[in-house]
Amino acid sequence: MENLSTSGIAQDVQELINVVNKTGKPGTVAPSDAIINEDTPGFGELMKSALDSVNQQQKTAAGLMTDIETGKSKDLLGAMLASQKASLSFQALVQIRNKAVAAYEEIMRMQV
Repeated sequence: MENLSTSGIAQDVQELINVVNKTGKPGTVAPSDAIINEDTPGFGELMKSALDSVNQQQKTAAGLMTDIETGKSKDLLGAMLASQKASLSFQALVQIRNKAVAAYEEIMRMQV
């Protein structure tokens, strides 16, 4: 997953301030080109990269555990750390998925 930095957050806040200054009203929806440019990945792309990252971590952990079981490696600590890292990444991804589904269900319940 992607780490957030304070400079990135400050830049996002500045962009929002600029959008409010252009529209003149806080809370108004700005044109999509004012916020999103061609370099900004979409939600689907971010989820795909997160899934790929978690999958790679799980494959690495499984490979390290296989090496321990077959006697190719003696680094039990490294294998256990990789396994726990993969497990925590998977749990975080499941929580993100649950929040996205809950948000979708909430939007679907809204009356128009």
